[in-house]
Amino acid sequence: MEKIWLIIKREFFTRVRKKSFLITTLLVPLAFAAMIIVPILLSTSSSEHKLIAVVDKSGLFENKFPDSKGVYFKYVQNQPVDSLKLHYSELGYEGVLYIPDFDINRPSGFEFYSSGQASITIENSINKDINSIIEKKRMELQGIEPSKMDEIRSDVEVTFKNGKDEKKGSSWVSYGVGYASGFIIYFVLLLFGTSVMRGVMEEKVSRIAEVMISSVKPFQLMMGKIVGIAAVGLLQFFIWGIFITAIYSLIPLFFSPESMQAAAAQGNPAQTAEMVHRMREVIGSINWGLLVPCFVLYFLGGYLFYSALYAAIGSLVNEDASDVQQLTIPVTVPIIIGIMIMMKAVQDPGSPLAVWGSIIPFTSPMVMMARLPYGVPGTVPYWQLGLSFACLIGGFLGTTWLAGRIYRTGILMYGKKITLKEAMKWVVRKP
Repeated sequence: MEKIWLIIKREFFTRVRKKSFLITTLLVPLAFAAMIIVPILLSTSSSEHKLIAVVDKSGLFENKFPDSKGVYFKYVQNQPVDSLKLHYSELGYEGVLYIPDFDINRPSGFEFYSSGQASITIENSINKDINSIIEKKRMELQGIEPSKMDEIRSDVEVTFKNGKDEKKGSSWVSYGVGYASGFIIYFVLLLFGTSVMRGVMEEKVSRIAEVMISSVKPFQLMMGKIVGIAAVGLLQFFIWGIFITAIYSLIPLFFSPESMQAAAAQGNPAQTAEMVHRMREVIGSINWGLLVPCFVLYFLGGYLFYSALYAAIGSLVNEDASDVQQLTIPVTVPIIIGIMIMMKAVQDPGSPLAVWGSIIPFTSPMVMMARLPYGVPGTVPYWQLGLSFACLIGGFLGTTWLAGRIYRTGILMYGKKITLKEAMKWVVRKP
């Protein structure tokens, strides 16, 4: 055990002292901060007002287009539209909206002229306003008051509750948390798994492994490397958590509530405040006390499960690094299948595919984390969670044993191209 501990410390401090560790550790919190701060800055910065010239031959739309989101309308009269189309930019207009004299029952002929393609903001705003004005005119002709129509419209919203304490929930929040958790684990499995593989490859190709194996057993070397890199990953997540929490806490000190509301929704501040309150309420319905420990356990279990296999692959590679792609396919494909099942699980967490995907250790780290935000024991019974953990632990022990049999022979083989078929023979061969 002492030798494994020495290898763990070597792997940990070697990677922590690298510049790449510092850069990666800082980039994630900065990216998180940018995702919050940039929308606030964009929403509070003064944008250029876009003035639209309106030529209304019908007389129906005069002074009825609302000015919003930096788009303003000016109604032009007694000026030929053909002349306006040629000189609108010289007059300070972004474009020309031409409205012909049309049949209210069959409206057509609306045209917008500009030097280039109109922006999405202008296009959506004009289409929405025109249809709204025509609808109101049709109601007037039918003798229907718009105020009566507003009274008729229904805006009922069902309050979804879950669990015995009937907490308010939201499928969108569960979807987002589950998707993010599953994707992070998918990213971790690929990033740190390949890091273990490349570390083994470098030591084998540089013949460092020969020196180390003179003092420790190959299995001890493999386990020390796996656990050491896992500790680096946990340290990064811990630092990210501290930075992100600090950034989230400090943002209100630099930005006013009005600017944050503007970034969240360019609309009614009262509606924005209500939306933020409801979002906090439904986020509070998630059992974070269970979700966070499960995330750590599935992170470690999935990492250990796949890292042992990646270490075995790394021990098979010689000077020809092109062999890596062929040898890593059997290990990478299950991870890709797992992320595909996870995308289905966040939409239907109770489906048979999601249930079995959360139990089989090849896919359970990603799929189970996608299901857990939907509720335990509601959507995910305790027996499924326990069985998933048991299978993952058993799978880790199995892959460690399998990888150890391959690692002890492959790490010392040079100058020969090793196939997976040959490596499997080492597994069944007696030591």
